[in-house]
Amino acid sequence: MTGERPIRVLVVEDDPVAADAHVMYVGRVPGFVAVGKARTGAEARRVLDRTPVDLLLLDLHLPDVHGLQLARSLRAAGHQADVIAVTSARDLAVVREGVSLGVVQYVLKPFTFATLRDRLVRYAEFHAAVGEASGQDEVDRALATLRAPSPAALPKGLSAPTLERVTVALRDHTEGLTAAQVAETVGISRITARRYLEHLVDTGRAARNPQYGTVGRPELRYRWVKSP
Repeated sequence: MTGERPIRVLVVEDDPVAADAHVMYVGRVPGFVAVGKARTGAEARRVLDRTPVDLLLLDLHLPDVHGLQLARSLRAAGHQADVIAVTSARDLAVVREGVSLGVVQYVLKPFTFATLRDRLVRYAEFHAAVGEASGQDEVDRALATLRAPSPAALPKGLSAPTLERVTVALRDHTEGLTAAQVAETVGISRITARRYLEHLVDTGRAARNPQYGTVGRPELRYRWVKSP
């Protein structure tokens, strides 16, 4: 998105620690900028009345109003910002209601930076689609960018949450990490870390290279190679 106007995000979250974290997360994703934060629905309305916003990162449980009620009132007032709902609620009826109010993504608490980054990158691709579609396939592709692919089955003994933590560790260390370093960072054994790292290599998301300069056999260093 180099050279283009960044997507302007308003963080609506009543927990000040979470709000600061979400603002920081948004600022770490290229092409996005956090233009403010609000802890209540009333504060969010005031910000929207004076500041252009493209996207709300909206907690559904605010002190003064439910997030979907806020989204409904914003639509009625003419605000067109899209919404990524941030919530611990897992009620699918709420999800269905949100679709009609401009909720383009749901992120369940607690979540990591990698999870939010994935949703924001997908939203940016959707947001960038302009012009007239050539046919049904192009419309389907535009909508599909908002949806994460179905997760592939993991090998026996591996869990998705731990795999995500290992993935985040590699992404955050561009110089690469050894299995021992990943184990220390994530809080797992070196043998377990190596299993996850080898899975990432096997699926094309990481590369391994020998690290020389030590006594004995060279140690393998793993590096993230797949963009989010």
